[in-house]
Amino acid sequence: MSSLPSYSGARISGCWNLRSDGGGGGDGSLDRLLPAVSPGPSPRKRTTSQCKSEPPLLRTSKRTIYTAGRPPWYNEHGAQSKEAFAIGLCGGSASGKTTVARKIIEALDVPWVVLLSMDSFYKVLTPDQQTLAASNDYNFDHPDAFDFDLLAHTLRKLKQGKSVKIPVYDFTTHGRQKEWKTVYGASVIIFEGIMAFADKKLLQRKLRWDMAALASAHQAQPLPQTLSVLESTPQVRGMHTIIRNKETSRDEFIFYSKRLMRLLIERALSFLPSQVHVVQTPQGEDYEGRAFHGKRITGVSILRAGETMEPALRAVCKDVRIGKILIQTNQDTGEPELHYLRLPKEIGEDHVILMDCTVSTGAAAMMAVRVLLDHDVQEDKILLVSLLMAEMGVHSVAYAFPQVKIITTAVDKKVNDLFHIIPGIGNFGDRYFGTDAPPDWSDEEMDEPSY
Repeated sequence: MSSLPSYSGARISGCWNLRSDGGGGGDGSLDRLLPAVSPGPSPRKRTTSQCKSEPPLLRTSKRTIYTAGRPPWYNEHGAQSKEAFAIGLCGGSASGKTTVARKIIEALDVPWVVLLSMDSFYKVLTPDQQTLAASNDYNFDHPDAFDFDLLAHTLRKLKQGKSVKIPVYDFTTHGRQKEWKTVYGASVIIFEGIMAFADKKLLQRKLRWDMAALASAHQAQPLPQTLSVLESTPQVRGMHTIIRNKETSRDEFIFYSKRLMRLLIERALSFLPSQVHVVQTPQGEDYEGRAFHGKRITGVSILRAGETMEPALRAVCKDVRIGKILIQTNQDTGEPELHYLRLPKEIGEDHVILMDCTVSTGAAAMMAVRVLLDHDVQEDKILLVSLLMAEMGVHSVAYAFPQVKIITTAVDKKVNDLFHIIPGIGNFGDRYFGTDAPPDWSDEEMDEPSY
């Protein structure tokens, strides 16, 4: 999906959410992708177009695409096809949804696509509401105007590859026509409307369920070879004892955390590529040493806790460039979402040290790695450094990105039902910055906050 706009929304579990904010010259719906028909009368003004019943075909310059799905929706072995990939387009009239949809369809190169418009899911108006609509006083662009329950049910069935019946809304009578349109599951579902993301039921994601599965999937598995854990010397063990102690004062917590960070960064630098470099000493003798073999080293911190590691990196890497990524948890869906991104120019040529103080499930770290890859950073040039990680997070990152080097000072075995590292370190960001965490804190939820 490299042709799509980057980070207009969150990409989790195979679902893109795109917001169309202008350009493209479309009329705000997917209807004009289909063969033109004479539109019916509309007694009131609105920002979305009417839903019409056109032939389920879209002809591009290269091929014909069937927009009513793919009957039958089972493969040649009788098994149900893979769950559809859903793409949401949100925007008002003339915002460019039509243009975006066409570009997506042409880039996908798949023959079976479902085009679904919110116009089909207007509620049937009551007599009082019809009176308001007749005088153009009814707001058809308010969330209450849509049947979100039916819409969410329809999307769920389509994603499962099942047939659904789509209501055909009559804007003359402000009701639904007797005959509904049958649509089948497809490879891709494109859903558009002015309120496409207004109801959390439409954001059908399963990351919490997937994380729970990950928690047990790697039990008893050996840790990956891409992991490097700082040697547990008495000094390292002693510093962990101090920062893990809930009675430790903030000053001591910061002091010993910084000591561990410095050791961690030094350890990470040892994995950077180097080559033989001969210099002459003040005594006039040659010394065969080593020098960094690469263009640049860039640090990227996952806000907010990862930012505390920046001074340690600057202390050992002169003139290092720093980037920042903010990943926060959506409290409705439980999903990590990218909210802020600032990366140095031409970062794709660099070796990147990705800094995150704690990693429990690994979801935030994986999203951050994905962001770096999307900015052309090579996977084998990414080093993820963290003070403390859970085995679950280590396995998740290593499985998703087998070439990323993972460096930490300690690995704890367990993650509880709330995805807190056990025995853990507490909420690192709150302990470091002196802020108060809510009762149901998470090791990473408040730091980044994320998983």
